This record gives sequence, structure tokens and C-alpha cells, in this order.
Amino acid sequence: MISLRNIHKSFGNLEVLKGIDLDIQKGEMVSIVGPSGAGKTTLLQIMGTLDRPNEGTLTIANTDVTRLSSSALSHFRNTHIGFIFQFHQLLPEFTALENVMMPALIAGTSKRAARERATQLLAYMGLEDRAEHKPAALSGGEKQRVAAARALMNEPDIIFADEPTGSLDSKNRAELQELFFQLRRDLGQTFVIVTHDEAFAQQCDRCIHMVDGRISDEATTEVQQTSEASLEADEDNHTSTDTEATAALHLTAPMSDYPLNLAE
Repeated sequence: MISLRNIHKSFGNLEVLKGIDLDIQKGEMVSIVGPSGAGKTTLLQIMGTLDRPNEGTLTIANTDVTRLSSSALSHFRNTHIGFIFQFHQLLPEFTALENVMMPALIAGTSKRAARERATQLLAYMGLEDRAEHKPAALSGGEKQRVAAARALMNEPDIIFADEPTGSLDSKNRAELQELFFQLRRDLGQTFVIVTHDEAFAQQCDRCIHMVDGRISDEATTEVQQTSEASLEADEDNHTSTDTEATAALHLTAPMSDYPLNLAE
């Protein structure tokens, strides 16, 4: 499903990733953990095609995405990859149903077909009675479930999640984590999840432990204890809000290029 070979990434003189080799299989749920600044989010961004490595190859679904043009890469991302971020990135002017429909509409799916699938996904999430509500009227847990439905809209090969439960209370955190396992059971969905939640990470099929830009030889099962300070902000998070929104919506062009009445 995913194969990384000798992935290097630097920002100026700072080398963040130092030769990453990693394989992830279809249907696998993999967590990535480590201290702040270890390179977790940068690795997730590269695997999610939001950024390019300075060196190395990345193959997803038998496609070497490091060889794709920017346009081809955007279309590949739209059809093969889903994203869930710590903050839901729902568009406030659209209803839950319209937000879920958005990736399919951008991909050229008819409004009727997009509405039908979005309705089914919201029902699967237990949100059928919230479909016509805008994000401001939804709880934090409901917003993240809408974001999960949106990530599933184009039936992606893989979903990348960056601290997806980080902004939730304990009840909603547990419910979202259980949803991920349910999606894996029901749909065979592949997940790669960056998290500071030790208990959640240990429940995944594999736990990848990063230290100083490298995958630790020690731990595919052990999770390093992290301080409360590291939960507040990850030093290696270079994704802007606009980039997260573009990824979450599966846009193939900047969000400003799309009309606000896209889902009408």
C-alpha cells in the first residue's frame, strides 16, 4: 500500500527527516509517536503528498508519487487519500451534508450521487439528524465525525490523521477512536495516525516510534511518555491552516479558486 525509501526532508539548515524507510500494508492501522520535534507531522505530510521530500521515493497504491507533476499529484490525492486533522476544517457556511459532499463535487461526481453517498456516510456516523446543521451548531465530537465522513467520501485507499482526538474531551476522544477501529473492521480502511495518546497508539496494529528524524529501532509497540507541554504544539508541524483545509477538502486547486455555491 505505502512504501517509503530513504526519505530525507530539510527546512533550511534543519534536517527534519534523516533517511526514513517504512512499509504500510492495506488494512493496517499504524500510529506514529515520539517527542515534539521528532519529525512525526513532517513524515505524515510527505506520506499524504502535502509536501515533497528532498530525497527518496514514496510509492502509494503502486504509484511513485514523487514522480508526479503538481497537477497529477493533486488529482491523485483527491482520489486516493483522506485527511483528518486536529481541527475539523469544516467550512462554516455549509451544512454538515454539504461539507461531506465537497470532495466528491470537486472530483466531478454529480450532486445527486454525492448527496446520496454523503447521506449514507452521515447515517453510518450516527449523524443523520444533524445533516442540515452548520458546524457552529455541532459539538466538537460531531464536527470530527463529519470530518471523518468527508475523508471517506471518495473511498480513499488510506486516511492520514494528525492528532485527530487532540481537541476533544475524553468521551468524544474515546468515541472517535472506536470509530476508527470500526472503519477498519467494516471497510478494511488503512489508517496512519500521528498521536500523543499513548493508550490509543498501543491499540493500533503497529506503533512507529520516531526520535530525531529517524524511526527508532526499538519500538513498534512501546510508546514514549510525553509531557503535557508536547501536547500543546508539535515543533515539526509546518502545515498551515490553508494547507490543512486544502487537504481536508481534497481540493485540486487552492480553495480560493472554488465558488462558494459549489454544493448548492
